[in-house]
Amino acid sequence: MRVRSCYVVVLCLLGCGGCGKKSTDELIADLKSTNEKDRIIAVRLLPDRKGDAAQVVPALIEGLKDKDGDVRWSAAIGLGYFGEQAKDAIPALQAVQRDPDARVREAAGVALTRIDPDAFPASSKKPSGAGK
Repeated sequence: MRVRSCYVVVLCLLGCGGCGKKSTDELIADLKSTNEKDRIIAVRLLPDRKGDAAQVVPALIEGLKDKDGDVRWSAAIGLGYFGEQAKDAIPALQAVQRDPDARVREAAGVALTRIDPDAFPASSKKPSGAGK
């Protein structure tokens, strides 16, 4: 019976080898979902797709326009991970530096310093709440 159980587990693992892992195209499609949870998951997974920067960067730029602050915040952070590959995001990141959500504004500033450190040098100021 024990061998049979192991066999069933192995078959399940082999059969579900790619379960739960969405393609870049699927994640980009999820960014347009009406379900907030789907959009947040997608925007947080897309920065791991560095090989697909040509697709992901424009999708994250669109994510900066989302109605949900968590999506905008995560999109700004994600764009920073792409560094120089995200130069096309500079105007959009500059625009969200006026976002009502302070987290989005801060993330946009950090992303700009990662994308073009010469044009947007890192601030020497400590973030608010630092050292508490």
